[in-house]
Formats: sequence, C-alpha cells, structure tokens
Amino acid sequence: MTYMGFGNIWRNLDWSVLGDIVLGVLPALLCITLHELSHGAVAYALGDDTAKRAGRLTLNPVKHIDPWGLVMMVLFHFGWAKPVPVNMYKFKKPRQGMAVTALAGPVSNLIIGAVFLFLYGLFYRPLYLEGGALERMVFQMISSTAYLSLALAVFNIIPISPLDGSKVLYSFLSDSAYEKLMRYEKYGMILLMVLVVSGSFSGVLSSVTGWVYDKLFFIAEFAFELVN
Repeated sequence: MTYMGFGNIWRNLDWSVLGDIVLGVLPALLCITLHELSHGAVAYALGDDTAKRAGRLTLNPVKHIDPWGLVMMVLFHFGWAKPVPVNMYKFKKPRQGMAVTALAGPVSNLIIGAVFLFLYGLFYRPLYLEGGALERMVFQMISSTAYLSLALAVFNIIPISPLDGSKVLYSFLSDSAYEKLMRYEKYGMILLMVLVVSGSFSGVLSSVTGWVYDKLFFIAEFAFELVN
C-alpha cells in the first residue's frame, strides 16, 4: 500500500465511531472499577483481607472487568463487574458486615455521580458552550460518567442475586430463609440477563435513574453558579 493510499484511508475513517466507543467504555470502566474497589476496601476495613490477597484492591480496571457486564453497561447503561471475593465469616458480625460491604458499591457510585455532576456544572461553559469538538467530547464524557454511575447504583441495589441489593436483603433473613435463597443464587444472573435484554424492566430502571439524576442535578447548578 502506498503512503498516499494509506493517507486517504486515514482521512476517510469515521472517527465518530471511535469517539462513541470511548464515550461508552471509559466512563463504564471508571464506574465499575471504583464500585468494586469500594467493596474490597470496606471488607478489608471490617477485617476481611480476601480481596486484598486476590489483588482486587487496585485501580487497575482489568482486575475488575466482567466482559459481558461491561458490554451490558455500554449498550444498556446497566451492567456489572467481576465480583470482589468476600469471606463474610472474617467479619465480627458476618451478616451486618456483608450488608455494609455490599452497600459500599452503590454508595460509591452515588458519590461518583455527585462528583461528576459537580464537574458538569463547573465546566459547562468552557467545555460545552465555548469549546470545540474535543472539549465537547470531554464534556460528554463527564455527563456520561455521572449518569452511568447513578445507573450502576440503581441497578445494583435490586435485591436479585448476585447484585448488591440481594446481599443486603439476606442480612435481614433468618438462617433457614437465607439457605433456601442461596440455592437459587446461580439463576439470578440468567434472570437479570433476560430482564435487561428483553427490556422487561429497563424502562423502569431508566426512569428511576433519571429521577435520581434530576434530584441530584442541583449539584451541577450549584457548581455552575460558583464560576459564573
């Protein structure tokens, strides 16, 4: 292939596709990585070093990625990562420790969503109103990260195994009820995949995420007022 031929191909590439991929993947990686790191860090603080020994107390997204979960996150804005290993029996109070560890993920995503909404308001004028194509792409990434993080919090609080909400629910059950539910834990992921892909409750999840986003948007408005 000649240099001229390669140059023509380079100029004719549809870079908008690459931009869409970046806008989808990078926010998802950030949200998922911090979500799982929060689980491991809280478990470690409560006395369980399982995640630390497994190398999961890291900001390296490769350690946390579940390929299907990442694809679902990018395509449907609802997904999951590779679960952080936790040994609840290393906690002084196993059930309560497991519930707190599980809640750490969604809470971290609420915090991330709030931080990026603040950045949304802070940089709205220079990046979106006054910026060029690159600046607007950065702004779009900020906006996407805020929404995706809140979506991850909403999705994971659902009490269907293996989502975090199920572990919180289990902490309130009797031992016999807990054992019965654990028998069906392996079917939870299949149920989630069917529900999300079929669209059976994606509308409800989107509505709830939108509601949370709207309620927290005052953070962006506050940041905008600070610099304008």
